[in-house]
Amino acid sequence: MRRRELIAAAGFALIAPPFAARAQQQSPLVVGFFHSAALATREKQVAAFREGLAETGYIEGRSVVTEFRWADGDYDRLPELASDLVRRQVALIAAPTLPSALAAKRRRQQ
Repeated sequence: MRRRELIAAAGFALIAPPFAARAQQQSPLVVGFFHSAALATREKQVAAFREGLAETGYIEGRSVVTEFRWADGDYDRLPELASDLVRRQVALIAAPTLPSALAAKRRRQQ
């Protein structure tokens, strides 16, 4: 479990710096968080995600709004959920699992 959290944190660290300057702007940045599991099993990961945003200057509800999508373990829902985030035109999709990352990548390329 810690390995996955470390990988997720490292992935976020790679994408966070380009957005740090934008944290000072007025309109909130809309970020998508897309996971293949259920929220009930990933509350610590969501808390770490929000903490990482706050450390880079993004405060939930003020400078950033997060659109969460959960597949609840149903991998067949991943393409639909990824498409929904792409349609919302979120600035960034955080997909901390390989299945959700691949689904998000396929939808972004279409």
